[in-house]
Amino acid sequence: MRDRRPDPEPMKTDDRTAVLVGLVLWIVALVALLLVPTLADSNGWALWSCVAGIALGVLGLIYTSIRRH
Repeated sequence: MRDRRPDPEPMKTDDRTAVLVGLVLWIVALVALLLVPTLADSNGWALWSCVAGIALGVLGLIYTSIRRH
């Protein structure tokens, strides 16, 4: 049986960048839906999806900022 090589060291990443990109995209989508009402459907699920995405993005940004320190 071969000897197993050691696991590589974890990479240093900035998770906040990924969360910020997603957050900005949700904000852009919300603004587009508010400016062009024909994009949104009658029951408003697209608007609420954007609001939920923004809220989760803010929570993710807070979490990654806390975890970073």
